[in-house]
Amino acid sequence: MKTKSVKSSGRFMQRYGATLRKRTLTIEKKAEKGQRCPRCKSLNTLHRMVTGIWACKACGMKFAGGAYIAQTTLGKTMTPDEFKSTKVTQRRASGPKNRA
Repeated sequence: MKTKSVKSSGRFMQRYGATLRKRTLTIEKKAEKGQRCPRCKSLNTLHRMVTGIWACKACGMKFAGGAYIAQTTLGKTMTPDEFKSTKVTQRRASGPKNRA
């Protein structure tokens, strides 16, 4: 029993309060959107194994992410190459240490 204004959260009818129904609606919209693999960048190949663990069907990469979306804004999943490049740039920024 869906309605136009409340969309998929209309199944809750008047239960749980308006704020929680709106929050549920935003989470469901994000979860339905296509997820992109951080390694091979292919679209719609990710599937959630369990809460927070995602796997790519195309390249086989498994990684930890969010509960409902693969990459959260706070914990961006980095590929090993991206991680290595950040280490290299951090070392270059600090410069060589002069030891006497």
